[in-house]
Amino acid sequence: MSTKILIVEDEKSIVTLLAYNLKQAGFMTDVAYDGIEAIQKAEGNDYDLILLDIMIPEIDGLEVCKHLRSNKIDTPILILTARDDETDKVLGLELGADDYITKPFSIREIQARIKAILRRANKADEKVYETIKIGDLIIYIDKHEAMLEAKKLTFTRMEFELLVYLAKHKGMVLSRDQLLDHVWNYEFSGETRIVDVHISRLREKIEPDTKKPIYIKTIHGLGYKLEEPRGT
Repeated sequence: MSTKILIVEDEKSIVTLLAYNLKQAGFMTDVAYDGIEAIQKAEGNDYDLILLDIMIPEIDGLEVCKHLRSNKIDTPILILTARDDETDKVLGLELGADDYITKPFSIREIQARIKAILRRANKADEKVYETIKIGDLIIYIDKHEAMLEAKKLTFTRMEFELLVYLAKHKGMVLSRDQLLDHVWNYEFSGETRIVDVHISRLREKIEPDTKKPIYIKTIHGLGYKLEEPRGT
């Protein structure tokens, strides 16, 4: 079955460019030209990925992303933005987007980002019957969830994949570039802010006090590590 991508973009020249090149790469495409149409199509169809521009009519891309995630639609989302604004990028990730890319972009880069996201999604869909316990945190890999002191936690796809990778390398210091390479499947570095945002989101969900983390430690100048809380 062909991979189907929903392009959400109101600039027809960009839609034409993306649709043509994605079809050449073997993808099927569908298009929504505003936020309302994007929500309707995303809720009514099964897409493998949503390519979502932030600056679209009716409802902007960030609100579309927020709406989809709040309604349990976990289709991978790659945000497109013309703004070189750190706030937009971080907010998009916090709302549940998997990745972002800034205009102007190269077709080669956007295809690479899409393929990396799809590889992660396919890997995450594989049933892996494995449980990892660290302190009071229990991670059920096959269920895509975790429990902390008998409380169920939920995560975006990328948050969970990052948590699992950290847990599988418990006690090891992992650099941001390592995490980009192994979790995001990036073949290039430089987008380390993505890692920091997702680490922050994980801490909000698993740490008793985010200012004094006991699970995910920052190793200044090196990266992060997940460890057993002291006393457990």
